[in-house]
Amino acid sequence: MKAFTWALGAAMALGLTAGSSFAADTTLRISLQLPLKSHLGQNLVLFKEEVEKNSNGEIAVEIYDSAQLYKDKEVPAAVGSGAIEMGVASLTRYVGDIPAVDIFYQPFLFDSEDKVRAAVAPGSSVRGPLDEAIKGTGSTVLWWQAYGGAIMLSNGGPIKTPEDMNGKKVRVFGKTLGDFVTAAGGAPTLISGSEQYLAYQRGTVDIGMTGVSGVKSRKLWEVMDTITVTNHADIEFIVVVNTDFWNGLSDAHKSVIQAAAVTAENDVRDRVSEIEAGAYAAAEENGMTVYKPSAEEISAWKAVSQPVYDAYGEKAGDLGKQVMDAASKL
Repeated sequence: MKAFTWALGAAMALGLTAGSSFAADTTLRISLQLPLKSHLGQNLVLFKEEVEKNSNGEIAVEIYDSAQLYKDKEVPAAVGSGAIEMGVASLTRYVGDIPAVDIFYQPFLFDSEDKVRAAVAPGSSVRGPLDEAIKGTGSTVLWWQAYGGAIMLSNGGPIKTPEDMNGKKVRVFGKTLGDFVTAAGGAPTLISGSEQYLAYQRGTVDIGMTGVSGVKSRKLWEVMDTITVTNHADIEFIVVVNTDFWNGLSDAHKSVIQAAAVTAENDVRDRVSEIEAGAYAAAEENGMTVYKPSAEEISAWKAVSQPVYDAYGEKAGDLGKQVMDAASKL
């Protein structure tokens, strides 16, 4: 009965958004775990508008937001298998197949916008090998979506140093972030983005970890009252397309989609600082305290991070060494 209910809901969702595809030659369905009003959702809307306009209606784009069809962790398999044409997933969701993707979660490695931009540039010595490796999962990367720096959420006060995390349960969204929490004395709990509101509300975890834009789009100020601005990792999402589907498109349709992807990627990358500033302002307006750790406090976090680097070196293999060497030269 439960499976039937899910299938019926999915069918209804498809019916609600499929109208625009009736006259199109090609339909791109995209799964997104975040609400459409989030900046990643609005970035997909920009992509949709560009594709449909420049293809003269030959390509229709349907966006299924808020994990209507797939949760974030399910997207790589869904797209790779061809169950859906496209999807948005946190880059770290590929860590099981490609441990090297967690280069972006090495604590404080990408500690400036210039370093992040250099690393995520298409074809860079960091991103290029990762995009190539992802092809082995049955998916092709169309573009990267900037999500900003990782921050911590709590109630009753900030998480200033590792001592404040000791013995606490912490929501994480990747294995390497879990290693970071463990190194600091906390207990990591892997929770999807779409499920974190309830996790905070129910007290499943004591501390949250996310990007500040998610605080705004998910109204996390209703369940947490403090943000600690650690920026200890760079959060990247990627938009992927099933490779077999992609290879079956005409060159003309590929060209339209690729051009729209470039437009969308540049737009979200250029606006991420503004988006984060707006999210911090909204958080404060809704009663949250925003705490910025001192240089000494950040040093304390860095001091406990060596086991994270060691674990990455052991698990990420030759590809990990390649991208780590490239990152260290940025």
